[in-house]
Amino acid sequence: MKIPKTSLLFFSFCLVGLLLLAGCAPANENTNTTATTSATPPGVQSLTVVPRPQTIADLMKARGEQDQAAPTLRIVLPAKDAVINGSTVNVKLDLSGDLKGYLPHKDPATGKGNHIHVILDNQPYEAYYELNQPFEMRNVAEGKHTLRVFPSRPWHESYKNEGAFQMVEFTVKGGGDASKPTTTKDGQTMASPTNSPAATAGASATPSREGKDYSSSNAGALNPAAPLLTYSRPKGEYKGEDADPIMIDFWLSNAKLQSDGGEYRVRYTVDGGEARYIDTWGPIWLSGWIAGKHTVKLELVDKSGNPVDNGGYNSTSREITVVR
Repeated sequence: MKIPKTSLLFFSFCLVGLLLLAGCAPANENTNTTATTSATPPGVQSLTVVPRPQTIADLMKARGEQDQAAPTLRIVLPAKDAVINGSTVNVKLDLSGDLKGYLPHKDPATGKGNHIHVILDNQPYEAYYELNQPFEMRNVAEGKHTLRVFPSRPWHESYKNEGAFQMVEFTVKGGGDASKPTTTKDGQTMASPTNSPAATAGASATPSREGKDYSSSNAGALNPAAPLLTYSRPKGEYKGEDADPIMIDFWLSNAKLQSDGGEYRVRYTVDGGEARYIDTWGPIWLSGWIAGKHTVKLELVDKSGNPVDNGGYNSTSREITVVR
């Protein structure tokens, strides 16, 4: 069959037009790229133990002899084995010992200062600054409770001398609503129905009194004479220069770590990763944190790596947030 010349001419013009359009089309900027070049992969966290930050070393020099102090605490209220009617429990402490100028107090300008860590059951600690006023634990649930206290520096490193750590057990009757948080007098959440509450400052009807809301404990009865690990730091939100490095600190009772002549170790993990160990009782600083939420777990283990139980207190996890 013969194709008319007019049809061939029309077809040729169409083909040329298509080729010209293809040549004028913009180039695809993603051509020959891969997912690794077009998307930024998530950061990989690699934590390293580093020396005490220089900013803290400088602060220690400015504090004179305070960091060589040996503060001793005594729990005045609540009394040992006290039975308290109602959901508000007053904490009153007596501070003595070789203080070398150590005195709990919050600097209004910086919001920091020496303070006492107050821990109800196995909840996150709250800071108690003004010892001339009682510290209120509000909405404490009915039942038996454990209170632990120890003195701390402005950057939350605990004093570890004999007599610094004190613990008392007491019972509450007619306590608060366990579905609501226990708060301090000024409205800060000391313990909430969730596992690890964040501390938030609030308005205070009586600003001269410190305090915190609490909820029922998630730990059981402990033996005060058995080895006991008290989780202290890290806690809460870290940002700015505080976000790296971050300190791990704890209190150890009735036990010695291996490098201190004992048989125990403190095992720590971050985000469920590789287990690492602390063999000398003292704070460590970890550098290399990426932004986001992280879970830090501290455990007391024996020389074989087996967890040492004491009412659930010797294995504690806290969620922290790093802001960049």
